[in-house]
Amino acid sequence: KFWVKLGLSSVAPQVCASTSGASGTMSQPEGGVNVRKRETPEQSTTAAEGDASPSEIGRALKALRSDASVASAASASAFYPPCVPPPPDDFDALLPPMKECPPPSPFTALFRPPVDQATKYVVVSGGVCSSLGKGVTTSSIGALLRGHGFRVTAIKLDPYLNIDAGLMSPYEHGEVFVLDDGGETDLDLGNYERMMFLSLLRDNNVTTGKIYDSVIKKERRGDYLGKTVQVIPHITGAIIEWLDRTAQVPVDGSTLRPQICMIELGGTVGDIESMPFIEALRQLKFSLDERSLAWVHCSYIPDMSGQKTKPTQHSAKALLALGVQPDIIVCRSAQPLDQSTKKKISNQCNIPAARILSAHDVNNLFHVPKVLAEQHVVGLLNGVLGLDRLDITRSKVANSDGGLRSLDDWSKFAKQVDVADSSKEVIIAFVGKYNKGGSDAYQSVIAALHHSAVEMGRKLSVRWVDATDLEMPEVNSEKALQRVKDTEAVLRAADGIFVPGGFGDRGIEGKARAAGLAREWKKPYLGVCLGMQVAIIQFARDLLGLADATSEEFDKEKASRNHVIMYMPEISKETMGANMRLGARWVEFPNHATSLCAGLYGGAERVMERHRHRYEFNIAYKERFEAKGLIFSGQDEKKERMDVIELPPSEHPFYMAVQYHPEYKSRPGQPSPPFYGFVAAACDVGGIQEVVSACRSTGIKPHWTPFEL
Repeated sequence: KFWVKLGLSSVAPQVCASTSGASGTMSQPEGGVNVRKRETPEQSTTAAEGDASPSEIGRALKALRSDASVASAASASAFYPPCVPPPPDDFDALLPPMKECPPPSPFTALFRPPVDQATKYVVVSGGVCSSLGKGVTTSSIGALLRGHGFRVTAIKLDPYLNIDAGLMSPYEHGEVFVLDDGGETDLDLGNYERMMFLSLLRDNNVTTGKIYDSVIKKERRGDYLGKTVQVIPHITGAIIEWLDRTAQVPVDGSTLRPQICMIELGGTVGDIESMPFIEALRQLKFSLDERSLAWVHCSYIPDMSGQKTKPTQHSAKALLALGVQPDIIVCRSAQPLDQSTKKKISNQCNIPAARILSAHDVNNLFHVPKVLAEQHVVGLLNGVLGLDRLDITRSKVANSDGGLRSLDDWSKFAKQVDVADSSKEVIIAFVGKYNKGGSDAYQSVIAALHHSAVEMGRKLSVRWVDATDLEMPEVNSEKALQRVKDTEAVLRAADGIFVPGGFGDRGIEGKARAAGLAREWKKPYLGVCLGMQVAIIQFARDLLGLADATSEEFDKEKASRNHVIMYMPEISKETMGANMRLGARWVEFPNHATSLCAGLYGGAERVMERHRHRYEFNIAYKERFEAKGLIFSGQDEKKERMDVIELPPSEHPFYMAVQYHPEYKSRPGQPSPPFYGFVAAACDVGGIQEVVSACRSTGIKPHWTPFEL
C-alpha cells in the first residue's frame, strides 16, 4: 500500500529485494549506455490518493537511491570504476521539489550570460608562485575522470595580451604547441593531449588578447548598441560565452559532446591581468545549476624546519577576497603532507581536511594520477559535482584509441618508466638553438624521445649541444677551434644525432654540419622541420657540388644562386602571426612498401601529421638530389611538397628527416613512429630493420590518421 501511495509500485519488488539482501540488477539500454542517475522529482512525487509522512518518503527515496547505486556499480564495474566516496544525498528528501521557479531578473542575462546547464566544470588555479604544476594537476585529474568513463575536454586561460603563442620567445614561454586546426598555443595543451588523449582546437586556448579582440570587433560592428563597453559585464561575459561554447565541442574523436571541462587558469592568483578571468569564472559558477563547478587551487608548502602553511593561507585568502571559495586544495611539497599541516590549512582556509591533497615529489610525472587517486580526488569531485548522475556511453573511441585509460594503465606505465630509467642509457646529441631556454623550449620533442626510450626499455640521456658551437670560426683562433673539436667529440660519442626545428639564421651552419657529420659517420640521424632543411642544404653542398646552396630564409642579401629551400609562394610576407603552413595535413608515401618511414607507421600509404613552416624544398632540384641517392619518400597530396627524406639502408642504417612535427602527436605508450625508429636505431643500429618489420606486421594505428575511430 505504501508503494501504491507513492505511485512506485513497479519498483517495489526491486527495492524490497535490495533491502532484504538480494542483489539487484540494472537494465542497460541499447547502445551500451550505463546510466547513473537518481529518481526525478516527477517519479518520486507522482502519488495516488492518500498521504505519506515526510519521514517515510525520505526513507523510501534513500532506499531507491541506494538500490540504484548498487545496480549501477554492478553493471558498470566491468568497464569503469565507480566514483567513490558517493556524494551526500540526504538533502533532497528534506526539501520539497519546486514546481515553479521565480521569474529571472531582467538584468540576469546582462551579468550572468545564459550557459548550457549540462556541462560540469573543474577549474584549476595556482597561488604563491608560478611553475607549481597546474598543468600536470589539470592533466592528471582529467586523465582520472576519463578513466571513469566520462568524456573530458580542457581549456587553458592565459592572461597575456598576445592573440596566441605563435610569436612568443621560446626562452620566455617555452615551445609553441600546434593543434590539428593550426592553432599555435601554450605548451600546456600538449600536456592535456598527451595525458587525456585528446585532439584539441585553437579555441581551447583562451588569451586576454583573443577576448579583447573579439569584444572590440563587436563594438566596431555596433553590436553593443551604443553602450559603454566595460570589463564587467562585457569582457567577463565574452569569457563566459567562449567557455560555454568551447566546452561543448567533442575533442576525443567521438561525436559526443564532453561532460566535464577542465579549465586551467594561467598565472598566479593576485596578478592584475588574471582578475577578469577569475571574475568571469565566479559569475559562471552562479550562472550554472548547483553542483556544476568545482574549484581546485594549487599551492606550495615550503619545508623550512617543518612544513609551512602561511603562503597557502594567504593564497587561499586572496582567492576568497575575489569571491571564490576553493573546494579542493592541492599542495605541492617535497614530502607528503603531515596531518597537522592539513589540519592547519583546513582551519584557516574553510576547507575540510579530506579535501586538502598532497602533491609531493615522485620519480616521474606518470605517478601523479595514482598519487591523486589514492587521496580520492574523483570521489571528492563527485561529492562536489554529483558525477554519479552523469550518463556513461561506451563509444568506439573508448575501446579503439589505444590510450592509457584506467588507473591500472597509468600505474603500469609509471612502473615501466621507472624500469627504463634504471636501465642502460641511450645517448642523444640534441643540436638546438634554444637550449638556454631549458627543456620547456623543446617539451614535446623531449616527450616524444622519452616515450620512445621507454618503449625500448632504455633510459633517455640528452646531451645538449648549442648549434653555434659546431660552426667553424671565421678567424682561426685556437680556443674557437678547440670548442668545435670538443663539440664534435660529443656528437661522435652519442648514439644518435637529433636536429629540431627553429627560425632565423643563428646556428644554421652548426645544424647543417651536424646533419653532414651524421651522414658521414653513419650515425642514426633524425631531423624535424628545420632539421630536414639543413640536411638538404648540406647534402647539396657535399654531393651536388653546390657550395652556395642555402635557404631563401638565410640569404637576405640574395648572394646565393642555389636556393634549395624556398619561401612558400602562397604565404604572405607582410605579416608574421599565424602566417605559415599550419595544422594537420596528409603526408603520402608513394612507395610505402619500401619506405623506411612508411614502415614505421605500419606500412601506411598516408598519415595525418601537423605542420608549422614557411619554407619548403625547391622541387626544381628534386631530380638532381634523387640522382645522388636521396629518397623523397613522403609528399603532400598534390605531390608538390616534399615532407620526408631518407637514405637507402645500403647507404646509411638510419638517416631520416621530416618537414612536419611528429612530436605533437606522440603519446605515452604510443610513441611517434619517426622518433621510435630513431631511438630504436640509436639503441641497436643493426636491428632497425627488425623493428621496421615488426611495425609493418602490427599494422597501421588509427592515431596517425584523422580521428576516424
